[in-house]
Amino acid sequence: KGIVMPNETLFMTQHLKTFFEQEVDRIMKEHALPEHYYTYIRQSKAFMEKYHGDKIELNQIAAAAFMSRFHYIRIFQQVYGRTPRQYLQDVRIEKAKELLKKGLSVTAVCTDVGYDSLPTFSKIFKRGTGYSPKVYQQINFSNPE
Repeated sequence: KGIVMPNETLFMTQHLKTFFEQEVDRIMKEHALPEHYYTYIRQSKAFMEKYHGDKIELNQIAAAAFMSRFHYIRIFQQVYGRTPRQYLQDVRIEKAKELLKKGLSVTAVCTDVGYDSLPTFSKIFKRGTGYSPKVYQQINFSNPE
């Protein structure tokens, strides 16, 4: 008497969980990825953050993660909710915002964050921030946060 068996503990724990918590557990079991996938995906994310200013080829990153390009994109999106390309663009935009606030020229920022084309950089920056790089710089250089 008074000794709780392991199965009873599991049963009691499950009863204490809300429906939402139980659903999260069920989904995690159904969609769980092998642990090494998480390791490779985290490493590739760190690589993109470190080398955002270089020409990064998705095929090379996928190969380094021991996955095909399409499998890598799918797994990255499952883990982070964004494709690797979207994530890299976000990293580059954030870095560009920092550099523009410091007063660097738009052209210098463009190349520093990994874009070869000023029009492409401007289009992506505006899509991500709502402002052209020059306007963003004017607003934030005169009103530093």
